Amino acid sequence: MPVRSPFVVVGEALVDIVVPLEGRPENAPGGSPLNVAVGLSRLGLDTLLVTQLGDDDHGRLVLDHVTESGVEVDAGSVLPGHRTSTATARLDEHHAATYDFDLSWTLGPRALPDGARGLHVGSIGASLRPGRDAVVDLLDQAAVTGVFVSFDPNARPAFLPPPPQAWQDMTEVAARADLVKMSDEDILAFAPDSTTEEVAGRLLEAGRTRLVVVTEGGVGARGFTRDTSVSVPSEPVTVVDTVGAGDSFMGALIAVTVETGLDLDEARLTSLLLAAHAVAGITCSRRGADPPRRQELSPTWPAG
Repeated sequence: MPVRSPFVVVGEALVDIVVPLEGRPENAPGGSPLNVAVGLSRLGLDTLLVTQLGDDDHGRLVLDHVTESGVEVDAGSVLPGHRTSTATARLDEHHAATYDFDLSWTLGPRALPDGARGLHVGSIGASLRPGRDAVVDLLDQAAVTGVFVSFDPNARPAFLPPPPQAWQDMTEVAARADLVKMSDEDILAFAPDSTTEEVAGRLLEAGRTRLVVVTEGGVGARGFTRDTSVSVPSEPVTVVDTVGAGDSFMGALIAVTVETGLDLDEARLTSLLLAAHAVAGITCSRRGADPPRRQELSPTWPAG
């Protein structure tokens, strides 16, 4: 039965081939939008994933993973005869991942479901043509109906044009989003000569964006609205790897924002970032993109 009033996530789903510094490679479902969809569902939101998969073993691995977490997959997402995309994630001595992709993104036109609770876009799905055009059309549909939109550019340099065009493409999407989350690495990719404050200010001055969050690896995160800004350090955690940590952070930002809104003073913005850190920290403490379910979090989450 179709999900009623779903939160819609649009973008690539693939299989991560995780290559540790020692030991054998492992196959795991991945892709930033897929990870966000799983994280949202595990945090209690009815979630619909619009993506592109093949009818192969990798595609079945992805479908089993997302449906086990309660995510519904759009009926047109499985393409007969298509090869499911892959990303090879190589972990270094600090457990950080670098990626090599075998991916195509040719998403066709989609209609935003009636009553959609929100729309999240990002990563390769929001930048790689021709599928990007369908993503932008969904954003325009969301604007007409006033649906909440979040965006995580999650820059992949191999798929980006030169910085001036990459910045233009990114800001065209960001201007259609209420919430934009970036990493400090994203800022280097899109605006290498700009500071975090400058980038956040430009995004908040354009379009409908009301909140910009910038993550800074294991150091912490910074949040910016038109009226205030905060910096919140990460909680100490024993890191197994960082795969999917940013996506877990993103999912938590969305889940809390959908629940509590975007009217954020300094205290509420701080609480929002603390809640996202808590979710990302659990993901870092175990292997792969394995975000927590709500019952794994503190009974007072997201307030504290």
